[in-house]
Amino acid sequence: MLITPIGTVFSETAKQIVEKLFEDKEIKVLEKEMLKEKIKNIKEDTETKELEQKKIEEEITNIKIDSELKLQRLSKSTVITKKKSNFYDALEKYPKVKQISITIEDNEKDIVTKEQIIHRSTFKDFILVSNNLDPIQVNDAIIEIISPVLKKGEYKWKGIYEGKILSFTMKSNEFKTKVQAGKIEFKNGFSIKCLLEIKRIIDNNGYEKITDYNIIRVNEYFENDKPIETQEGKKYRQKQKADERQYKFVL
Repeated sequence: MLITPIGTVFSETAKQIVEKLFEDKEIKVLEKEMLKEKIKNIKEDTETKELEQKKIEEEITNIKIDSELKLQRLSKSTVITKKKSNFYDALEKYPKVKQISITIEDNEKDIVTKEQIIHRSTFKDFILVSNNLDPIQVNDAIIEIISPVLKKGEYKWKGIYEGKILSFTMKSNEFKTKVQAGKIEFKNGFSIKCLLEIKRIIDNNGYEKITDYNIIRVNEYFENDKPIETQEGKKYRQKQKADERQYKFVL
């Protein structure tokens, strides 16, 4: 008969209990670390998805902005404006056409826009009333005079502007009067600083065409490279300064 001492049994039991406690503690620590890692991964995954979503949203925004800019450029195109005008002008000649529908397709022939209905009553909104474009005005344009008009009459002057020879009408009465009175001497390289008006139209294909150049005001002319201010040029300069002072005062 084998008899185990009570103290020995107690020691073994205590040892097992202590080991169990440490084992449970290690498991809990491990589980806690695993949970932390899992939370970290979830957080990183969430942040990654948020970044991806943000990137997608930014790309969509950029595409919308790019599309809007392209539409603005297209709407300003004289070629498209004229072709559109010709199209609706032709439609107006057919009373049976009450409306048209417009959609846009991609390269795969899939419709990518909502159907847009254009009613006959709005056809006229797309038809150009005139082929004239707003004139371009270039202030302080430098023009070298190569062929002045020294007598009265509606004759064209000739000059060089930005390296290009052009014919223009001198509409500055002050400058014309001085020229016709012989108060201005023209020498090689004689130049004027002026307000240049460029008149334009669009042809039937929608292309811009320059029809005329006019000198509205001569601010200065040059004698031996020395600028001589005209009376109208002086008035213009003083008005500009007054406008600038008024603008600063308002601000």
